[in-house]
Amino acid sequence: MLPPDNHVHSQFSWDTRSNGSMELTCARAVEIGLPAIAFTEHVDFTAWGHEDLPPGENVSIVHRDRVQPLDVEAYHATLAECRDKYPQLRILSGIETGEPHLFAGSVAAVLRSGAFERVLGSLHSVVHEGRILSPERMFALGIAPEDTMRRYFEGMLDLIKGSDVFQVLAHCDFPRRYWPTGAAPYDEALFEEEYRTVFRALATSGRALEINTRSPLWSVDLMRWWYEEGGEAVSFGSDAHVPYRVGAQFELAVDVVEAAGFRPGRDPFDFWRR
Repeated sequence: MLPPDNHVHSQFSWDTRSNGSMELTCARAVEIGLPAIAFTEHVDFTAWGHEDLPPGENVSIVHRDRVQPLDVEAYHATLAECRDKYPQLRILSGIETGEPHLFAGSVAAVLRSGAFERVLGSLHSVVHEGRILSPERMFALGIAPEDTMRRYFEGMLDLIKGSDVFQVLAHCDFPRRYWPTGAAPYDEALFEEEYRTVFRALATSGRALEINTRSPLWSVDLMRWWYEEGGEAVSFGSDAHVPYRVGAQFELAVDVVEAAGFRPGRDPFDFWRR
């Protein structure tokens, strides 16, 4: 049996536009034999532009023109409809919190607005000269990809140490998705110490690490670093923004995680564990 897909987006995430469908995603999950999925909709409070500044300490909700807030009421209503229609599939509520350590008040307000069973922590940016920039903008500024990556890992440590609202750390090397075509190929080994430092901090916090199958799939060596640094649990996430991608590459991801020493958890809905 395939593991649950704990990182899925529907029409309620601001960046899916008209391509997302909670109902069609559930149908696809049943078709391929997933035991469960979690609709972890985007909760972001930055547009990652040149003038985007981190919020002050007293800010609660930060609005951005490009990034629309989650419609919590409509989201939960559609979730209930899908649970009725697909009783054979466990469907979890959830959010993917972007930069929760920088927007703690904003994230707390969203969490108070509804019940969420799966909360992911994500870092989609690098703080550069006091501004929150996307990896693509960092690369466009001519900053060396390796320097951008190392600064991203520093931000990842700040995220882990600065926020306790999430259960799973999502795509912990996010900038590699946008690695410049003219640069040397991305080499996990070049950043082994940075990965291990992040993994130690996450393991100490008792949280799970996501293997994200939308990003270039991790090597067995990288997943073994998580195991060796004390990681207890692995969550599988397709990061699907369209229905047909739910559970994508899970067969291969299972092989990678198993080769690193992790096994299925206590039941079909659990994380994989050491």
